[in-house]
Amino acid sequence: MGIGAPQLILIALVVLLLFGGRKIPELMRGLGQGVKEFKDATNKDETKSDKKSDDNNDK
Repeated sequence: MGIGAPQLILIALVVLLLFGGRKIPELMRGLGQGVKEFKDATNKDETKSDKKSDDNNDK
């Protein structure tokens, strides 16, 4: 059981009423930047751990 189309439409309308049309692009931009930073940080950590593994295997 998940969220269907009617529920998503209702959520979108509530968000529109709460924040207004002008604020939504700013909120989405901030959300997108946050997701991008999170992905970059996780990729950076994976790269560091892979590098450490390679260094330990070389010894």
